[in-house]
Amino acid sequence: MDIKDISVIFAEPDHAVHAQYIVDLIYESALQRGTGIAKRSPEYIAKKITGGKAVVAMHGDRLVGFSYIESWAHGDFVATSGLIVDPEYRHLGLAAAIKEKTFQLARLRFPYAKLFSITTSLPVMKLNSRMGYKPVTFSELTDDDEFWKGCQGCCNYDILQRNNRRMCLCTGMLYDPETPLPPNKRSNPYMMLMRSAIKKIFHLKR
Repeated sequence: MDIKDISVIFAEPDHAVHAQYIVDLIYESALQRGTGIAKRSPEYIAKKITGGKAVVAMHGDRLVGFSYIESWAHGDFVATSGLIVDPEYRHLGLAAAIKEKTFQLARLRFPYAKLFSITTSLPVMKLNSRMGYKPVTFSELTDDDEFWKGCQGCCNYDILQRNNRRMCLCTGMLYDPETPLPPNKRSNPYMMLMRSAIKKIFHLKR
């Protein structure tokens, strides 16, 4: 299998037929990693696709990867989320290609917005760092209640609540188009993962 055989494109309305499969892929991946993830419904995913806010990776007629964007605080913040690759198509560099295309979509749709991501995934942290994201506290992310309500389906939601939305096991990362970071100043994703692990240990001791 070669990544050159796969098309990473902005989603078209016809791709909404894959919504249930995307939901299943995201959920199964979270189970395999043993991490929390906010659950999404097929209807929610389909809405992102038909609304021009998603990216798909297609191998012929088969969907093999996905990600989407969502705007918050009247477009001041944009979250990239739901990055997933079919297990049979991993280790090809496809996640990076999808992430870059999603970043491109966010910049096209919301050129002045701050882009952010919350994740427990080391690969996602590495991809974010490569594009100029930096780790931030949750207070620097959107304060839009609707965004944080989306975390209710995560198994770690009680941690977020207990800390008054100041911290959780996820790492918050932010790209500010006004102050991009030079390559040699980008954050080390391994240090970010270590900080998340320390948070988890602290939580288990409580």
